[in-house]
Amino acid sequence: MLACESDKACRRTISANRPDIALIGDIWEYDANQIRIMAGLSQHDEIDVIVGGPPCQSFSTAGARRGFEDKRGSVLLRYINLILEMRPRFAVIENVRGLLSAPLMHTPHAKRGPNWMPSPEEKPGGALLHVMDKLRAGGYGISFNLYNAANFGVPQSRERVIILCSRDGEKLPHLIPTHSQNGNFDLPKWRTLRDAFSHMNVQSCDHEDFPEDRLRFYRMLGSGQYWKHLPKELHREALRGSLDAGGGKTGFLRRLDWDKPSCTLVTSPIMPATDICHPEENRPLSIQEYARIQQFPDNWVVCGSLADRYRQLGNAVPVGLGEAVGRTILAHMKGEDGQAPARFPFSRYKDTDEVSWELRTLALTGTMKSQEKMKQVPEKTAQLTLFAP
Repeated sequence: MLACESDKACRRTISANRPDIALIGDIWEYDANQIRIMAGLSQHDEIDVIVGGPPCQSFSTAGARRGFEDKRGSVLLRYINLILEMRPRFAVIENVRGLLSAPLMHTPHAKRGPNWMPSPEEKPGGALLHVMDKLRAGGYGISFNLYNAANFGVPQSRERVIILCSRDGEKLPHLIPTHSQNGNFDLPKWRTLRDAFSHMNVQSCDHEDFPEDRLRFYRMLGSGQYWKHLPKELHREALRGSLDAGGGKTGFLRRLDWDKPSCTLVTSPIMPATDICHPEENRPLSIQEYARIQQFPDNWVVCGSLADRYRQLGNAVPVGLGEAVGRTILAHMKGEDGQAPARFPFSRYKDTDEVSWELRTLALTGTMKSQEKMKQVPEKTAQLTLFAP
């Protein structure tokens, strides 16, 4: 086994928990042959699977969305190229929902004139279409969807794109859910925050603190409440200028609900627009609570400063979601592909599977090339009809 990580605190965490694993740094400093050598593999050894979650900030809807023009976004292309060079039987790519709508190129708003019109490369979805083209040209079959981790036994509502790639050109089925929001589809209900914190040692609690001007309002809020549950005359004082911003602003002054999954864990629980407050106590969630929600073992060591530890846990893929990926690949290797329940809502959004998404995105692109590709999509997707949500 081999891991790749350039962040110093993350590297310390990997070494503390997996001291025997080979560990390399900046992915740009190693070619495919060097990686094989570091992993103890010869040029002829088979690689079963490569799993990666390249930096997502370049594709997040919360950022500038520079995509592949950003060094962090170009790491995704570097990762794809290494997959094609090293030829694993399977490859996994994890990223944020924003990857589904990220353009291949982006013109900053400040540089757009009054008559600006997006080029085909700037249309939504161009980045992922480019990735799909490269993988398919290399002979890989591709399936993906936007998955809510809560559907896989994770006590957290967290949506992520998971792309599964198979060297034999076949499509792997979508992940098989183990839980559902309301207990339908003959599955148990989503796990809650109360489930996550059961039998927890509360004596160990490392956490940041909210400033006093926020604590004043948190003392008025109960489990599951947020700024809208304050007296209306305090809304302006609590949110200040943000009150006039668009959207629901549900991340402001937010206490988690004991009887629901956690919200998506972010890299800091004390940012004003994405507060993550304990359901009862007047403090943010602790490092230990973050780890429980992400399903890490209680003895898992997270290294670095308090900010480093929050960041690592907030960026992590929940264990339950990772297990679902592993089960799908192992079942396919044994010829025992499973099938998700028909019309299962994997996330809040529609048309996020590779079939529906590609057809919709190609239609929006509107170029001659996309029209030709649209004609090919139905032929390539007949086998996956059973697995589409």
